[in-house]
Amino acid sequence: MSVSSGFNYTQVDSTYFEKRGLRRYAGVWSLWALGVGAVISGHFSGWNLGLANGWGSMFLATVVIAIMYLGLTFSLAEMSPALPHTGGAYSFARTAMGPWGGFLTGLAENVEYVLTPAVIVYFISSYMSSIFGTSTAMLPLWWIGFYILFVGLNIVGVELSFKVTLIVTLLALACLVVFWFSALPAIDFTRWAMNVGAEGVALPEGKGPFLPKGFMGVLACLPFAVWLFLAIEQLPLAAEESVDPARDMPRGILAGIFTLIISAFMILWLNPSVAGIGSHKLATSGEPLLDGLKAIYGEGIAKTLATVAVLGLVASFHTIIFAEGRQIYSLSRAGYFPTVLSVTHGRRKTPHLAMTAGSVLALAVMLALWFSLGADKGAAVIGGNLLNMAVFGAMFSYIMQAIAFIQLRRNFPRLHRPYRSPFGTVGAGLTVLIAAVTLYFQLTDPVYREGVLWVALWFAIGVLYFALVGRHRLILSPEEEFALDHSKAGQG
Repeated sequence: MSVSSGFNYTQVDSTYFEKRGLRRYAGVWSLWALGVGAVISGHFSGWNLGLANGWGSMFLATVVIAIMYLGLTFSLAEMSPALPHTGGAYSFARTAMGPWGGFLTGLAENVEYVLTPAVIVYFISSYMSSIFGTSTAMLPLWWIGFYILFVGLNIVGVELSFKVTLIVTLLALACLVVFWFSALPAIDFTRWAMNVGAEGVALPEGKGPFLPKGFMGVLACLPFAVWLFLAIEQLPLAAEESVDPARDMPRGILAGIFTLIISAFMILWLNPSVAGIGSHKLATSGEPLLDGLKAIYGEGIAKTLATVAVLGLVASFHTIIFAEGRQIYSLSRAGYFPTVLSVTHGRRKTPHLAMTAGSVLALAVMLALWFSLGADKGAAVIGGNLLNMAVFGAMFSYIMQAIAFIQLRRNFPRLHRPYRSPFGTVGAGLTVLIAAVTLYFQLTDPVYREGVLWVALWFAIGVLYFALVGRHRLILSPEEEFALDHSKAGQG
């Protein structure tokens, strides 16, 4: 069946969707945990690298990035109940910009959701190797073991998946809260947080300038501030597993972003202020929260503290595997990816093939890098290039989702919207602007540019497949039917 020039839809019977059913379970708190859990590892590490530009630069960058994510999440809070499909970002862009817009947005998110868990499991395994004293050569076994465990938990059922998500997210947040209260008696903000000088040197007495590198330092911090919020956008992928998406999806998204904003500014204030650490030292740390806990409680309980620090990584790993499965499932169900990937488990109704395929791909990339480049260089590429690729995919998808929001407001004013963003197109426009500026400053880093080249290859393979095969085999999934019906109606 040909619906529009260059795109063909394959007729399927009812059994097609019966084999691809999902089960509704999630309420507001499950959705909140899914969003917060996906991000929380960024509060344990990663953000701190921006402190090399000075605490004030990192603070202002976090304010700017928080504005970007507020614009994005309020837009998602409007679009997700209006288009309550598992496709999430792809679904929004498909309705607003057609099949190619939907596919490119979905492909960008695919890069993010496949590679981010790979980077996280690398860091989890490094912690576990340290705790149990295993050799570096054993790291790939840790990767495989954690993937099997958490993909398995996600396959068992949506009920267990969301329960595990809620538990690990609450535990990770509890770790952060314990740190906040523990740090309060041990901080000296002006002495330690403000100890970066104009040339990036450490100031023994602190009291350094607010912006040691001027406004350019703020811009250089933008990519690092992203880590405090990255992946909150995955929440709309749970729309078809939400009990009442019209009511719960906006509440879950907004509760999630405000929780993260509070946590982000608490960790930014307290972690560099702990006596004996400071912004200068923290700027090169791989475990900033762990360093803070050691400074407060001493080295004697280092292994226990390391185990605590793993919780944030585990929370994000588990929740992003959930997102990975739903994202691949939705594109597969609509025919953009091979349709076999969207078949769900007959009894448990979870997208087991999609989660397995995405995880196997990520593991294959990690193992190929590890064994072809050697342990040291392979580790650097996994923790650097793969991370950069995931962030690039996220930033690109933010721009596309914000444009989709603006297009939906303009072209479908009568679309039923159970929730309307108070920021409207202005908030979406700010998201586009800030995401574009952040991308530019990521591209000024030569190491980051290398990751972008690999994303380009990922896109080339995906676009070639869709151009030659996928666009001729599309399926009238809920996202596609919605988009086609509303495009025919003209104005929604």
